[in-house]
Amino acid sequence: MVLFRRSRLLNKRNLVFLHPKSHDKIGNNVHIKFLSDEAGESVCTNLSNGVTLTLSSGKYARFTNSSVIATLGNTSVITTVVRKNELSNNDSGVPLTVNYRQKAAAMGRIPTNFFRREIGYTEHEILTSRIIDRSLRPLFQPEYCYETQIICNLLAIDGINDADVLSINAASAALSISDIPWNGPIGAVRVGFIDKQHVVNPSKRELQQSKLNLILSCTSKNLVVMIEGSANDVLLPELLKAIKLGTKECQKIIQSIVQLKSMINKPKIKLATDDKSIDEDEKFVKCFAERELNDIFTCYSHNKISRDNAINDLKNRLIESMTNRDPEVVTNITKIFYNLAKQIFRTLILETEKRCDGRTLDQLRNIQCQVNLFPPLHGSACYQRGQTQVLCTVTLDSLESSLKQDAISVLTSGIKEKNFFLHYEFPPYATNETGILTRVDRREVGHGALAEKGLRAVIPKNYPFTIRLASEVLESNGSSSMATICAGSLALMDAGVPISAPVAGVAMGLITNANYSDLNIEDYKILTDIAGIEDYLGDMDFKIAGTKKGFTAFQLDVKLPGIPIMVVMKSLRAAHMAKNRIINIMNETISSPTINKKDNKPVLDTIDVPVHQRGKFLGIGGANLKKILYETGVNIQSDGDTGFSIFAPNQSAMNQAKEMINEILEKNHEPTLTFGDIYTAKITEIRETGVMITLYPTMVPTLLPNSQLDHRNVHHPSVLGLNVGDEIQVKYFGRDPANGRIRLSRKVLQDPVTSVKNFNITKETLDAHKTPVHGS
Repeated sequence: MVLFRRSRLLNKRNLVFLHPKSHDKIGNNVHIKFLSDEAGESVCTNLSNGVTLTLSSGKYARFTNSSVIATLGNTSVITTVVRKNELSNNDSGVPLTVNYRQKAAAMGRIPTNFFRREIGYTEHEILTSRIIDRSLRPLFQPEYCYETQIICNLLAIDGINDADVLSINAASAALSISDIPWNGPIGAVRVGFIDKQHVVNPSKRELQQSKLNLILSCTSKNLVVMIEGSANDVLLPELLKAIKLGTKECQKIIQSIVQLKSMINKPKIKLATDDKSIDEDEKFVKCFAERELNDIFTCYSHNKISRDNAINDLKNRLIESMTNRDPEVVTNITKIFYNLAKQIFRTLILETEKRCDGRTLDQLRNIQCQVNLFPPLHGSACYQRGQTQVLCTVTLDSLESSLKQDAISVLTSGIKEKNFFLHYEFPPYATNETGILTRVDRREVGHGALAEKGLRAVIPKNYPFTIRLASEVLESNGSSSMATICAGSLALMDAGVPISAPVAGVAMGLITNANYSDLNIEDYKILTDIAGIEDYLGDMDFKIAGTKKGFTAFQLDVKLPGIPIMVVMKSLRAAHMAKNRIINIMNETISSPTINKKDNKPVLDTIDVPVHQRGKFLGIGGANLKKILYETGVNIQSDGDTGFSIFAPNQSAMNQAKEMINEILEKNHEPTLTFGDIYTAKITEIRETGVMITLYPTMVPTLLPNSQLDHRNVHHPSVLGLNVGDEIQVKYFGRDPANGRIRLSRKVLQDPVTSVKNFNITKETLDAHKTPVHGS
């Protein structure tokens, strides 16, 4: 057992460690000194938007490898970095985990779930975690194999400055001052385009008016590491200028992180290197497999499955030919084999400018499009590009089915609900595998969000229906998210959604002669419409979507520690030409939204009901509307003071609902009363405040207050000798404009000057209710 107590020495901040067997011996006490209460080290940077970025470290979370609190305006994020001391056995890449957590307390709220605490991960948290991860991961050395976790916790948010870009900068600073070898720092900014002017780090209110939402991460050498964003059909020159401006702004943040790093001055750990000579193994693998690998990658008749099978067969034969099959040796030989395959694959593209499937650098894969696949669906399309196949379906529903955001995401993202949303599914059979179908991983969330951004710009702003676009990847051999955008555009037009223009997406790749430590790219090839193997063995995955006019979404991931801006700009220009060619092919199948309505397409209509008839129309507790919904599936919602919107799943249901509505209104139809006329009313109830009367048999009793019974002050109707069943004369003064109630008076008829003529509403008059019933 370990005991801790405060020291009674003069230094009361000392911690005394007492061994259980010798805690009574003062001489055996070991003193562990607390860290000081000073604020630690901090640096400040003035950004172009007039807001100060502050990075501080050394005061909080001191058990971690490093921690940084980043503050922009009144928005603050704490980022911690922790690594394990043991080497990881995971060979799938850098063992890095990034988690971004938004806290309700940061915005003065309590979570609205049952437990009143943060549970699970929202879509906004997942997407922000991915942006941070994609910005940091390329700058880790391939040899780094310590399991590392980065956590970004939202401490406070002011509703003006976003926390996602701030978290990237905080994570960059935390890694830079840690003992982890990392080729940073990086800086991140957001760039908007408002009133034909580029704005760096716009506020949330400014961002709502912006045509561009671009997040950019760069290194100190003006190399681009990550791009994420959406746009409202922004033009190519505007996008290129935004990237240049953002890269320049990143340098200010990088300089401040470098300054903080020099103030902390924590030494980096040295990565373990394998001193074993592998020359003999490399020669063995090269002699056995080089020629056959070259043949596999130049055999243009191969598809994804046959090429993978050929490579695996060659690897198995290589292992079988080995005399020493020690597991460590087999693992080393396998690693050398795949490195050799990667080298040959890249060299062939650089030297021959021809890809493994026989395409030239800017050639698209074969594209096939189909629409209206299943008549019961509102809209459907299948898009096939090479061996990537995506099926998209469109479902239209009422605005009540809009996707509601949780309260925290509303405050952080500014989106309360979405009447257009896209769900992306990547089942395991798409790559001939088995797996679990019950959960949605981060990759699916990220791909779906990117495809949704690509299509959102062309959706009409005030579309009266909620649109759910479901995408299912049936076959995958690269850029399935861009195929989703193409299939989604086709399906939306098939459903008759009036999109402003067709949208297409394409993924751009990069092959360079540079290795990780050599950032001077002298020779490189940009690939248009990359396949899966070109993404896996290449250096870049740049997904770009847009219309023929401009761009709507973009996402850049690199495997090198940054690429020059020149490469980014050339890729954008090549992608612009490629997506226009894809749209031309799509237009051959369908080029504009269909006009002919399908029988199963939902219908929207409106109806006006006077204020005084709303109670009868709704029924007690909305019983009439519930009955219509249960019997026809038609949903009726209030729309304004007298209007109701009617949503029907199809025209047949709408016709049936309108028949029921007409029946209700006909049954409750009232005779027309004339302002200023005098009518005979029947008393149905005596109350303290007046008498309840009716003017005709089907009328709902209305109150004639004591103040309108007589010119004298009446405290109870009984003083006038009134009883239930009596008939009295009243004068009609129309309806109250506020609540629609009938305004009647008996008092005005007690004046001897008034000439009164008695009128009765007879049964014959009620039967002919279309003729006004009145008197003079």
